[in-house]
Amino acid sequence: MTRSLSAPLSSPVSRRSVLATTAAAATAAAVGPLAAAGPAYAAPTLPNGTSKDKVLVVGMDGLRHDVIAAANAPHLKSMMANGTYGTSLLYANPMAATSSGPGWSTISTGVWPDKHGVKENSFAGKDYAKYPGFLARLAQVRPQLSTYAAVDWKPLDAQGTVTPGADAKLVLDGDRDGYTGHDATIAAETESILRNQNPDVLFVYFGQTDIAGHNSGAASAAYRQAIDVQDGYLGRLLTAIRARPSYATERWTVIVTTDHGHTDSGGHGGSAIEERRTFVLAQGPGIAAGAKPTDTRLVDVAATVFHQLGIAPDPAWGLDGKPIQQRSTDPFEALYPALSARVDETGIPAGVLGWTHTAPSGWSVVNSAMGTGGVTEWRGWSLATDEFWSRSQRDQSRELNVRSRGIFAVADSDEWDDKASSGPYDSTLVTPAYAVAGKSTVTLGLTTHYRQEGSQSARILASWNGGTPVEVKRYTSDVISQPQSLTLNVPSGAANVSFRFHYTGSNNWYWVIDGVKVTTG
Repeated sequence: MTRSLSAPLSSPVSRRSVLATTAAAATAAAVGPLAAAGPAYAAPTLPNGTSKDKVLVVGMDGLRHDVIAAANAPHLKSMMANGTYGTSLLYANPMAATSSGPGWSTISTGVWPDKHGVKENSFAGKDYAKYPGFLARLAQVRPQLSTYAAVDWKPLDAQGTVTPGADAKLVLDGDRDGYTGHDATIAAETESILRNQNPDVLFVYFGQTDIAGHNSGAASAAYRQAIDVQDGYLGRLLTAIRARPSYATERWTVIVTTDHGHTDSGGHGGSAIEERRTFVLAQGPGIAAGAKPTDTRLVDVAATVFHQLGIAPDPAWGLDGKPIQQRSTDPFEALYPALSARVDETGIPAGVLGWTHTAPSGWSVVNSAMGTGGVTEWRGWSLATDEFWSRSQRDQSRELNVRSRGIFAVADSDEWDDKASSGPYDSTLVTPAYAVAGKSTVTLGLTTHYRQEGSQSARILASWNGGTPVEVKRYTSDVISQPQSLTLNVPSGAANVSFRFHYTGSNNWYWVIDGVKVTTG
C-alpha cells in the first residue's frame, strides 16, 4: 500500500546563507579551471612527514557524480579510468538529512549517522568523542604522521568534524566571503605544501559546487562550470604530487568524494535519488584501474585511508566502512547479469536494472504458500539494488538500508500489495547447506533491515541434515539496518545445516537481509 507517513519535505534546503551579491560575484569569478585566488595566506609549516605511504583526500561539496560526464573535468575522468570509482546512495530522514553536516561526518568518521549522531546541520547529537574523524584517529594511533586539513565551510572545523588531529590547518569562511576565492586559496596553499613540504595525510575541501547547485541547479551550465573549476584544482594537486623530488619512492593514494547530491533545479536535504547520490573515487597502490564496484559506500573513505597507511582498524572503533578495493563476498553480488528492468513498478525509470527472482547458486526461494497476483517485482523474496528498491516508494525508511551493499534480498509485502492480489504473502529464502560435522557451534552472521507491523512475521529457522526446520530467531520489532549474529550449538550427529528466512505479511512492511556468512567453531 502506498502510504502517507510523517516525513520530511524534500524541497530544496540550502545549508548555507549566501547573499545574492556573493553568489553573483562567485559566478562571475569562476571563469575557468584556474579561477583567481582570493587574499593570500601563508602556507602553514607542517612537521616533516615520516611515511612513504601518503594519502590526499579531496572533498567536493554537493557534487552529483552523474553530472561529471557532461562537464569537461579531465582530471576526474582520468582518475575514473586509472582508479576505482564506486557510486552509491545516501540515507534520508529519519536517519539523517541529505545535507553537509551528516555527509561530511559520515566521510570523516567512517560510520553512519546512527552512530556519529549528526542528523542535520545543527550538529546536535554529535558523538565525535566515540567516533572521531580519521585525522583525529591518526593522531591517536600514528602521531608521527604529518597531517593537514583545509576547509572553507567553517563548521567542519568549529564542530570538530574534520580538522581535529591535524598538525596544521587552514580554515576560511566561505559563507561570509564567498567560496570561489577561498576554494582557490585552498588549492594554492595545498599545492604549495605538496610541492615544498613533506605531508603524509591531507584533507582539503572545496565548496563552490554546492553553491552553484543551490543557485543554478545541478542541470545548469553554471554547475558544470563549477565542477570544471574544482577539477582544475584537483589537477594542480596531482601535478604537485608528481613534481615532488621524492615522488618515485613514495606511494600516494588520492581519494575524491562528496557529501550529497543535488536536485536538477537545485537543493538537497530530502529523499530524492538525485539528492542521495554520492561517490568514492580513489587511485593508488593496490587500487584497481577502471574498476566500478557496486558495493562501495560513503563510509569507505576513512577505512581506505587507514588501509593505505597500513593501519588495521581496532574493532572497538566500530567502523562501518571497508577499503575501496575490498570486495564483498556475498553470493548475492553474482546476480548482476540477472537483474531486470521494471515490470509493474512504473514509477521507476525503465533504464534502471535492479531486481530479479533468480536466487544465487545453492540458494532457493519457496513460494508454495504465496498468494497470487500482486506487484511482479515483489512476489516473494526478491534480489534487488538500493536504487531500484528505494525508488519503489520514498519516505518509508527504505532509504535507511545503509549497511546493505550491492544486491540484497528483500521480502516486501507492502509493495507487493500495491496491485490486486489474492491470498497471503508467504515466502521463504533458503540458504545452501553448510558443513558442520565435528564442530561444536555454528554462527550465522547477516545484516538485517526490518520494519514490523501488525500480524506480519519474520523468522529464521535451521534445518539440520535436511530435517524439519526449527525456529531459532523471530523478529517482533524494527531493526534498522544492523549487523546480526546468531550462534547455535551443533546437535550430535549433525553433518550440515541450512537456514531459512520465512516472512509472512498482509500489506505490512518488509524484511531485508544481506551479507549472509556462516562460520563454525
